[in-house]
Amino acid sequence: MGKQDQNWSAAPWSDAEPLECAMVVPESADTATFTFRAPSGAWFNYQPGQFVTLDLPVDPKNVPGGNVQRTYTISSSPSRPLSISITVKAQAGSVGTRWMLDHLKPGMKVRAYGPSGIFSFHKHPARKYLFISAGSGITPMMSMTTWAWDSGEMPDIVFVHAAKKPSDIIFRERLEQFANRVPGLQLRFTVKDTDAFRAWPGYRGRLNQIMLGLMAPDYLEREVFCCGPEPFMQAVREMLQSLGFDMAHYHQESFGAPVASEADAPVLTDVSPKESAGAAITFAESGITSACTQTDTVLAVAKRSGLNIPSGCTFGLCGTCKVRKLSGEVHMVHNGGISEEDVAAGYILACCSNPMGEVSVAV
Repeated sequence: MGKQDQNWSAAPWSDAEPLECAMVVPESADTATFTFRAPSGAWFNYQPGQFVTLDLPVDPKNVPGGNVQRTYTISSSPSRPLSISITVKAQAGSVGTRWMLDHLKPGMKVRAYGPSGIFSFHKHPARKYLFISAGSGITPMMSMTTWAWDSGEMPDIVFVHAAKKPSDIIFRERLEQFANRVPGLQLRFTVKDTDAFRAWPGYRGRLNQIMLGLMAPDYLEREVFCCGPEPFMQAVREMLQSLGFDMAHYHQESFGAPVASEADAPVLTDVSPKESAGAAITFAESGITSACTQTDTVLAVAKRSGLNIPSGCTFGLCGTCKVRKLSGEVHMVHNGGISEEDVAAGYILACCSNPMGEVSVAV
């Protein structure tokens, strides 16, 4: 019998026992997977998508008291219960994650608490899923996908992931190995930039409505799970809402602080245009003010008022209808036809901007 066989325990792990780091695997720049075992041989019982909290003994020069607690989603699957893994990516200003990448080695022990969390497709069984993630938000999706693979009954999963570059896609090779063996897993990656001297056949640019329709044409029929930075998740929510998706089938995990219970889940208060709410648009250069509703677009109201704003695609892609907003607020869900710099400078796309009250534009 091997050492692991001799240490096998019939009991599940409890957080009274420290975890021992067994392996460290680099994934990409400033990203690594840490695999832990229970020294007693206890096995790990959790739901795919849940998280653990680590008590990390960082340098007391950086943190008073020397210890910080950081929460990380489990990237491994409970279908492989002899170990547990987390995959961490250092961000600007990271303390705990930076300490792990620089100092945590096999054989070292750390305190851990959990597992906890409500973000799991076990809580929302469905025939078809749509996983949407960005950056290290891929970790709970990897856990759930591994569980589905190990179950032997891979459901219909469209796995959408956004990254800066192809080399930044965590778990890419492992996911491709899964997808090469089963028809139920469809991978859809989009990147901002490509890697030098490496061909990239996938999507380029910011995830948008058009891209989503190509990636998962039946998205309205799927249970959606989303994880990533808050601006990314907000953009996904706005995208789905504007496409008429039933948000009762949308579930998200906080990129910064995973939710431990239903009672702790934040109430999503996204603003969306309402047909019953009145609005008005002033076309300042033409001296015309037109009453409308929040579900009208600036372009539609302009045409109704006898004004001509040059336009092309009418769904926020070509950028032809870009105009300057002078005052007021609009709700704009575009498909890449305007840059962040233009938005910051006060420009909008008239075809996909809804007035949220009184708005003035330079037309």
